[in-house]
Amino acid sequence: MIMRALLSLGLAIVTVSLTGCAGYKVGSTAAFPSGQHSIQIGLIQNKTLEPRLIESLNNALRKRLQQDGTYKLDSRGESDVVLTGVITRFDRSPLSVQPGDVLTVRDYSLGMTAKLTVKDRATGKILFDREVSGRTTIRSGTDLASAERQAVPLLAEDLARNATSLIVDGNW
Repeated sequence: MIMRALLSLGLAIVTVSLTGCAGYKVGSTAAFPSGQHSIQIGLIQNKTLEPRLIESLNNALRKRLQQDGTYKLDSRGESDVVLTGVITRFDRSPLSVQPGDVLTVRDYSLGMTAKLTVKDRATGKILFDREVSGRTTIRSGTDLASAERQAVPLLAEDLARNATSLIVDGNW
């Protein structure tokens, strides 16, 4: 009797364990296998007053798309889809002030928004057209300009991470 109960319990545990991961999918979550399609990062424009944002965003997008692996990165103009974009916003917001001095900001939040478009090269159909944002935090210290300059790659990396997940996994 006890043996039968233990056998039933063991069988139930094995069954639950095997069906617990039934919704998990290994590999690409796109509608096609990884590496089957290619993407080219085209022209990215900067409509803000902050210089050097384009290079950081281009580098971060390339790195993220390569790491993801869903699309092959193409630089020769023979890709299946082309990603283009416009950086529309770059802002700095105060987060905290110096203890005992409510006028001196200690930490800032940096934000960047870009309107990204992914277009099918063959048909011209727009597959993805959205604004994507990224954020990071900096400590101003004595030189706010240097702190911002050092934080721009981190900001671009956050935006690229958000964009890649939307482009690769999103419902176009």
